[in-house]
Amino acid sequence: MSTDPKPSSTERARQEAVARQQRIAYKERPRSRAGAILLGLLLFFIVGVGAAVYLLRQAGMGNGIAAKLAGILLSGRTTFNTSAPNVVNQIQRLNRLETVSYSVDTVVEGKHTNAVLPDLLFGDRLLLVVHGQVIAGVDMSKLKPESVHVDGRTVMVDLPASEVFTTHIDSGKTRVFARTTGLLTPADPNLESDTRKTAETQILQAATNDGILDAARANARGSMESLLRGLGFTTVTVR
Repeated sequence: MSTDPKPSSTERARQEAVARQQRIAYKERPRSRAGAILLGLLLFFIVGVGAAVYLLRQAGMGNGIAAKLAGILLSGRTTFNTSAPNVVNQIQRLNRLETVSYSVDTVVEGKHTNAVLPDLLFGDRLLLVVHGQVIAGVDMSKLKPESVHVDGRTVMVDLPASEVFTTHIDSGKTRVFARTTGLLTPADPNLESDTRKTAETQILQAATNDGILDAARANARGSMESLLRGLGFTTVTVR
C-alpha cells in the first residue's frame, strides 16, 4: 500500500507564509476602501460648507452675477422686513402690554358723622378689610411711527408712557370687619359701596407711591428688547 509523501519543513513554511500574506491582504482591503469613503465624505462636507458660506455672503452683498445666483438658490430662506413701518406694526399688535400686577391687603375706614351730635347717637362707621389689585403697563397701540428709528440691524424705540390699566377690588376676599351705628340713626346702605371706592383710591395711591409706573416701564423695555432681538436686530435701544 502506497502513502502520499509528507511535505518537507521548507515547503510547509512557504505555504504558511503565503496563507498569512493572503489573510493580511484580505483584512487590509476593506479598511482601505472604508478610509477612502470617509475621506470623500469629509471633502464633500468641507466643500459644501464653503459653498454655503460663499452664497450667504454674496446674497448679502446684493449685486453681481454671483449675488443674483445666490439669491435664487437661497430664495427659500425665511427673511424679515426690518423697515420702520413693519416694526411699528409688530409692536402695535401687542396692544396693552400688562407688565406689573400690584396686590395689596389693607383695612379702610368708612364713616358718616354729625358735626354737632355724638357718634354714639347719630354716627355710622365701618371697617372694611380689602384685597385689591392694580395692573399697569404700556399701551403699545399708542406707539407713533416717528418713535421708531431703523438703520440696518440697529433699532431705537421710544415707548409710550406707562399707565395704570385697572384698579380692582376682589369682592371674594373683601369683607366688613366691624360696623357700629348710632342709637338714633339707621345704617346707611351706601356706606359700604362708598368705602370700596375710597379703598380703590387708596390702593391706587399706594401702588403709585411704590413706583408701579416706573416698574411697568422697565418691564416693558425688557419685553421690547427681547422682541426686537427676536426679529433679527443686533443693536437695540428702547427708551
